[in-house]
Amino acid sequence: MSLSIVTSTLPGGVVEIAPRGEIDVDTAHEVREAIAGVLTNTRPTRIQLNMRLVTFIDSVGISAMVAGFQTAEVSGVKLVVTEPSRFVHRQLWVTGLLGLFGAPEPYYAGAGQMPEAQLPGV
Repeated sequence: MSLSIVTSTLPGGVVEIAPRGEIDVDTAHEVREAIAGVLTNTRPTRIQLNMRLVTFIDSVGISAMVAGFQTAEVSGVKLVVTEPSRFVHRQLWVTGLLGLFGAPEPYYAGAGQMPEAQLPGV
């Protein structure tokens, strides 16, 4: 599977980088380059690495995230992970890196929605 990355500017000078697919030995450099590109082209107040659509990440992918975190930190920019998929959340937890990236809760599809049985009139 390949990796695609969408970069968006959010209110307040926040930049969101949203990878989709697998971050592994073949694609990890794309995440590093996306973070470095944001820092080269703009001076965001914060970078949010939205990991909701990441289906797999290996140790090389985790290493790319840590390198991106360090690059951002040297530039005075906070990098946090938002909406990690359950797989990404587990990998960050197992490696002891969850706190480094802001200790985000895992993303669950449908979170925040009421189960059908609790909907009024059902």
